Amino acid sequence: MPLKLQQAQVWKVADGWVRIVRLERLAVDYLAMPATAGIPGTHHRVTKKEFCRLIKGGALVTPVEAKRLRSAGETQASGR
Repeated sequence: MPLKLQQAQVWKVADGWVRIVRLERLAVDYLAMPATAGIPGTHHRVTKKEFCRLIKGGALVTPVEAKRLRSAGETQASGR
């Protein structure tokens, strides 16, 4: 069963995580977060085809794990 991309999904990829920030018909804005703690994420805008290539072989993170990752990132950002 194919997965459907949705806004706010978090994907675990080889070098960290990616979170979909904005999903359009042909484009995806996402936040790339490296696996190393303390390094802020970077925003990217790519086509859906490029994004699917990026997450190929990755794993969709459960909403509970995604919430934990977001709260950990917010804690690091507020601690600066």
